[in-house]
Amino acid sequence: MKIHEYQAKAILAKHDVPIPKGRVATTPEEALAVAAEIGSWPVVIKAQVHVGGRGKAGGVKLAKSEDEVREHASAILGMDIKGITVRKVLVEPGIDIKHEIYLGIILDRSTKAPVIMASAEGGVEIEEVAKVTPEKILKLIVPPTYGLRGYHAMIAADFLEIPADARKMFKKVLDGLVDSFLENDCSLAEINPLVLTGAGHVIACDAKMDFDDNALPWHPALEELRDDGEEEPLEVEAREKTLNYVRLDGRIGCIVNGAGLAMGTMDVVKHFGGTPANFLDIGGGAKAQQVAEALQLITSDPHVDVIFFNIFGGIVRCDLVAQGVLDALASLPDFEYPIVMRLSGTNEEKARQMLENSPIHIAATMAEGAQLSVKLSEERRSASV
Repeated sequence: MKIHEYQAKAILAKHDVPIPKGRVATTPEEALAVAAEIGSWPVVIKAQVHVGGRGKAGGVKLAKSEDEVREHASAILGMDIKGITVRKVLVEPGIDIKHEIYLGIILDRSTKAPVIMASAEGGVEIEEVAKVTPEKILKLIVPPTYGLRGYHAMIAADFLEIPADARKMFKKVLDGLVDSFLENDCSLAEINPLVLTGAGHVIACDAKMDFDDNALPWHPALEELRDDGEEEPLEVEAREKTLNYVRLDGRIGCIVNGAGLAMGTMDVVKHFGGTPANFLDIGGGAKAQQVAEALQLITSDPHVDVIFFNIFGGIVRCDLVAQGVLDALASLPDFEYPIVMRLSGTNEEKARQMLENSPIHIAATMAEGAQLSVKLSEERRSASV
C-alpha cells in the first residue's frame, strides 16, 4: 500500500524528524488559507499523487504571492500526472536549500534485512543514480537482531560529508526514518530530498512510504490512510473480493490458482509471444463463486481479448473451477471472449466432462494452453483491424 507525501511526513514527525510546516488543500481557496497560515514567502505548491515525476509534469510550483498561489493551485488541481488526477496539493514554506541528500531504507530480499541507502545526489530519481553512478550510493545493512546502531549514522554522515554542526540532527533523522520503517512494517521509506539549509538545519522536504499489505491487519490506523482514488479501480475491486490481482498492459487475461503458478503462466505466455494482461491468483482453496468473480473482473479490462485458465487441482478441485466458469458464463449472456483452460489434478476428468458442451477450449498442458491463447488473441486482433 502507498500513501501520500503529507501522510508519510506526519509519520516521520511522530518520530521527531523535522518537516516543513504545511497543510493539504483541495481547492485554490484552501491553498490561499494555508499560505496565510504560513505567513511568509515563497511557498511551495505540491501535487499529492502516488506516482513520481511530479516536478517534470508541472506538479510542483513555487509561489511568491497570493495571486501565484491561486494560479498554481488552480493549474495543479485536476492535472493528470501519469494517468492519475490530482485532487490534493500540499502547501509548504519555501526552504533555503544548501544541499540535497537522498536517504532511504528498503527491505532487501537478497540480504533478508532492512538496508539503508544514502546518496549526496538528492532531489533526483535514485534509480537513475544507481544506473549511471552506483558508486555514489551507500548501502548499510541493518541487522534484524539488534537494529540500527550509532556507527551506521557515523558511516553515512562521513559518506555524505555532513558538516559537523549538522551531524547530531542527521542522526536524529536517520533514527526516525528507521524507526518509522520498522514500526509500521514498511517495504520502503525514503526522504528525497533531505535538505541541509543555509542556517545549518536538516529538514525532510519530501517523503515516501510503501507498506507490506500482509502486515496491515496489525496496523488498522495505516489502513485508514489508503486512498482508493489513487489506485487502479480493478485492483480495488479485486481487493474487496479478496482476489490477488495486479493489472498489467497485455491482452491475455490469466486466471490461475497459486502465486508461483501464476508467475510461471505469465512467463510461458510471454515465451510464446503473448502479453499477459494481469496477475491473478484465485488461491488454493477457491470456490465456484470466487472463480466467477475472477472471470468477471478480468473481462472488465477493455484490453483483454482472451482468457487463459491454468488450474492445478491440489487443494482446489478442478470441477469447482469448471462450475465457477459455467456460472459466470450463465450470468454474462453477452460474453464473447474465447476461454482456454488447462486443468490438471483433482477431479480433472469430471471437470472436462462438465465443459464438453461449452465453447471453452481445453488444453492438455500449460504450454499448449499458452500457445493457443496467443493464437486466439492474434486472430481477434487481426479480425478487428
